[in-house]
Amino acid sequence: MTLEEIHGQQPAPAGHDWMQGAGTALHELLVSAQRRGCLTAGVYESAKLMNVDPDNVAFCVLATDQEDEGDIALQIHFTLIQAFCCENDIDIVRVNDVAKLAAIVGPSDESGEPRDLHCILITSPNEEGWKDPALEKLNLFCEGRRNVNDWVPTITLPE
Repeated sequence: MTLEEIHGQQPAPAGHDWMQGAGTALHELLVSAQRRGCLTAGVYESAKLMNVDPDNVAFCVLATDQEDEGDIALQIHFTLIQAFCCENDIDIVRVNDVAKLAAIVGPSDESGEPRDLHCILITSPNEEGWKDPALEKLNLFCEGRRNVNDWVPTITLPE
């Protein structure tokens, strides 16, 4: 049973302006992070990074499609990642469309192998004073959702 199931939470309807704003901010953050080299994709790669340098992780995105909902191993990884993020004060959101994520960050790495986009971490760049307005907007969104006991909100990415 997940934290969302325990509290009986349902994702907020996508029609809310603030929800659409969060989706747009997430899109902007992913593009910016990829351009700056601050994006880590993959469940295992993300777990390794969080184990080595958790203070460098600024934001976490967990993504599934409907066929992934029955993948018990993936759900266990998600539970562990969520717990780690909560313990280390890392904001975290869910996205229910891996294909849209692939369109934003690219479906494969340099070797041509498909990327695992089920977990994406945004790390802090080495640049001093770097403030991404999209990251700040998402941090505020997550804080607001936590105030209504929605610890891992679901965001809909824009078309």
